[in-house]
Amino acid sequence: MDRRLTTGRRLSDLKLDTAYEQCIAIARRQAKNFYYAFLALPKPKRDAICAVYAFMRHADDISDDESLSREQRRANLDAWLAAWHRAANGEPIQDAVFIALDDARLRFHIPLDLLDQLVHGTAMDLDPPTPEKAAENGAAQPRPWNDYTTYATFDDLRRYCYYVASVVGLVCIRIFGYTDPRAEQLAEDTGLAFQLTNILRDVREDAERGRIYLPLDDLDRYGVRIEDLAALRDGDHLTLNQRELLESLANRAEDCYKSGDQLLPLIDADSRPALWVLITIYHCLLRRIERRDYDVFSQRVRVPLSTRLSILFRGLLQVLRHRLTGTSRHG
Repeated sequence: MDRRLTTGRRLSDLKLDTAYEQCIAIARRQAKNFYYAFLALPKPKRDAICAVYAFMRHADDISDDESLSREQRRANLDAWLAAWHRAANGEPIQDAVFIALDDARLRFHIPLDLLDQLVHGTAMDLDPPTPEKAAENGAAQPRPWNDYTTYATFDDLRRYCYYVASVVGLVCIRIFGYTDPRAEQLAEDTGLAFQLTNILRDVREDAERGRIYLPLDDLDRYGVRIEDLAALRDGDHLTLNQRELLESLANRAEDCYKSGDQLLPLIDADSRPALWVLITIYHCLLRRIERRDYDVFSQRVRVPLSTRLSILFRGLLQVLRHRLTGTSRHG
């Protein structure tokens, strides 16, 4: 594995390998659904994906540290991002995640702007919309604006999802490899499918943290109040309106998963099994939510380990088939 950086800097193989190992350990411990897909990638691509994940994870951890005020979390995030910029611009690097990410972004030509957008996405939760901004976007009043981070319309939510999920897709396809420019929009849509699935799964947990990601105009359309959603607990039954609200978001996610199917043939053949594993696991999660009739309140919906391992096994069989048949790089 060539460790020479395109800037002319050179790190010892041992130092770089150690940095990647730390990123892999973070992904193994925290990535859950993502990590199973990583295993189906060739090692250089798997290492790079783990570096990107570790970078995102650290940004998320800073933003989500509820022991600190929003202002302090934003200040900490800005300082950390400034340290990353200094590292990317050639200053000596000590942070293991920065070491690995700098190597990965140079080798796979990941634009720095995309990495900045990943961090911007994590910071969006630190800036809840003001009543004035929400009113401009057509949200109905009154709402408990001081208590919840909300998004007035689906377009507002889509913008949030772009930064926290679609950008991840744009970074990943740089690592996966592609030549057809159509892959970029399809990757954005696939990231949106994943994030909408996460939003459905985490409605209760997010409400407890003061975050409502269901668009306010959808809540109004279905006659559902934020307070009623936030109050749902174990054993409570969803009303018809609440169920239809969640179903409407699931339908949007289902439409976006079609983009994932179209994306698969556009990326390099050695990366397709990994993307297939990831799409299949996330789509399985959405379908489990649908089969539970959108009850995401009595218990957290998960894809069982046995199912994830079965999907991974099928993905690894695709890897083996690709290697045995000698499929060309883009075949």
